[in-house]
Amino acid sequence: MQDVNKLNAQHYCQVAVNYPKLPSILTYKTLGEEIPVGSLVEVPLGRRKAKGVVTEFNISNEDLEATLAKYKLKPVNEVLAPEFSLSKSEMKLYSWMSRYYHYNLGQLVWDCLPKILKRPREVETEFGLNQDFEHELSPDQKPIYENISARLESGFDRFLIHGVTGSGKTLIYLHLIKEVLKKGKSVLFLLPEINLTPQFMETFKKYLDCPVLPYHSGVTPSHKNSIWKFLKKSDRPVLLMGVRSSVFLPVENLGLVIVDEEHDSSFKQTDRCPYNGRDVAIKKAQLFNAPVVLGSATPSLENYFTFTQLKPDNYFKLEKRVAGGFPEIELLDSRSHGQKKDMDALSIWPFEKKSMDMISEALDRDEQVLVFVNRLGFSNYLQCRSCGYKFEDPNTGVPLRYFKNKNILSSSHSDYQIPRPEICPECGNMNLLQKGFGTERLQEVLQDFYPQKKIERFDRDEITNLEKLEDKLDRFHKGEIDIFVGTQMLSKGHNFKKVNLVLILGTDSMLNFPDFRAMEKAYQMIVQILGRAGRYSNHAKVAIQTMLPDNTMFDFIKSHSFNGFYDYELNTREFGLFPPYTKMANIHVSGRNREKIISDLTHEINRLRMLIDKMGIDAQVWGPTPAMIERRANLFTWSMTLMCKNGGELNQVLQVFRSQNKIDYSFSVKIDVDPMDT
Repeated sequence: MQDVNKLNAQHYCQVAVNYPKLPSILTYKTLGEEIPVGSLVEVPLGRRKAKGVVTEFNISNEDLEATLAKYKLKPVNEVLAPEFSLSKSEMKLYSWMSRYYHYNLGQLVWDCLPKILKRPREVETEFGLNQDFEHELSPDQKPIYENISARLESGFDRFLIHGVTGSGKTLIYLHLIKEVLKKGKSVLFLLPEINLTPQFMETFKKYLDCPVLPYHSGVTPSHKNSIWKFLKKSDRPVLLMGVRSSVFLPVENLGLVIVDEEHDSSFKQTDRCPYNGRDVAIKKAQLFNAPVVLGSATPSLENYFTFTQLKPDNYFKLEKRVAGGFPEIELLDSRSHGQKKDMDALSIWPFEKKSMDMISEALDRDEQVLVFVNRLGFSNYLQCRSCGYKFEDPNTGVPLRYFKNKNILSSSHSDYQIPRPEICPECGNMNLLQKGFGTERLQEVLQDFYPQKKIERFDRDEITNLEKLEDKLDRFHKGEIDIFVGTQMLSKGHNFKKVNLVLILGTDSMLNFPDFRAMEKAYQMIVQILGRAGRYSNHAKVAIQTMLPDNTMFDFIKSHSFNGFYDYELNTREFGLFPPYTKMANIHVSGRNREKIISDLTHEINRLRMLIDKMGIDAQVWGPTPAMIERRANLFTWSMTLMCKNGGELNQVLQVFRSQNKIDYSFSVKIDVDPMDT
């Protein structure tokens, strides 16, 4: 006798529909032919059509009968793009993400797929040259490689390589990758940002003997389609290299996952499903029973805690550089700069005189210099000297940045921009004050001071695609650029042979940011920037201009204390019961009616607190609080924060919230598990 559910599956199917406000799974007719799980489909949804994915048919006979009695089920319209159908392992990954991040499964799948083209242009696959390594593993690197290598075929496990910048983590990765490829398995290599792609692509193509497939926003839709189809058809080993979205590529013979710069916030998606690519990669490795290697000079505090406290046998340290030495750190106290009235000080603002002296000395030695500031533009905002009027983004209320080259005021949180006004719209005064500074301002001051030198910016305003990125880096490596003025883009992974001076400005705003991770983020960013200096020399210097020279963080940075900062910061987190000692989620509610949002959220917070007490869960609920940018496009956003002792309890509370919340249906509700910001 045939299984009843099997018969039902031939006539009905369950579909995770790509629509946010509905139950995640709906039931449809199949017209008598079973549609395989993982098939992409188009289905009727009221008067419209929607896309979805077929899920396991797990509805009971009683529930099916009740559904048929209540609704007239419609048939599936069409099966879409069979070549993109999801395998069982892909469905397991998406289903886990949907549960963990409390996000609609149908939306998630269609968010993560590439744009499906009917006639994509075929793109040639690039193969590695399989050259021999130029250097052997060092006495520090070799034991780490051998330890991990011995466990490559023992199934899923996690390893952390905590290695200072320039310690040779990449060479360990390469040896491990080669070993896995020889066994006929593929490797997924995740990196945080597109700007690291060119140098890794060059390295992997040089030493590996397999197709090397890059995947990021700079790859065309046709190329993405080609990669997806190639992986669906081929079982030969490949290296997949890309940003967070490459974790969804359909590779079935996965033998190793590597996440470089695992701490980086770029792995966290902020729109749609707020997943962390690093954590999804770890789950993917677990589903494939493959090991994961995480690497960073500045690990996330959560992973540092996990590996030093809970998995010490899988924690590996590289405390020495392969070449060069650690730069000397000098703090330049900027507190008295505002009191200096002489023209020399004003002409070089925001630089200190000592900063300019250091730059001059480096240029005289025919060296190149990096200048870092974590802000774009010429000034942070424009203000009327007479009445104090500030030019703000009408969509968000945030001050507009001034971009001198384009002569515009532009918002960093929306598409709003206007030409630079000549007069104040409130009082007609023509004297408009520029406050703060960004990369444009620094470039102009340096160009005025060093008119014979080539000074260029390395930021998102200048570098809008991969070609411009490669051109800038190529010209800098050739010595055609004397000074790079850059943002955080400049801090990650680049090797510059002639750089022995790095100047850092603007870190005080990070340290003063209202976020429990503020110190960790500032530390990680500064240490990553330090890594750009002295890779090929023992006489490098990093100068940090700050108005907070007594901050404890700088003590650890100056002494190059390997674990000191982490142990200090863990004590603070434990005292405040912040991650890694708790699990955290933010719930954001957005809508037009500000008072109603605050009222609904306040009610939900009180209700959740009572429910948590009844459930006997050790948890805290904070809020309601306005988002950092409270208003965007006339929508207000307010939030609450959940803190639980462990992930299981947090998941329980979020499930209760999702099933029982009474927040106005017209408002959008977004759950962010493991947020990067409070």
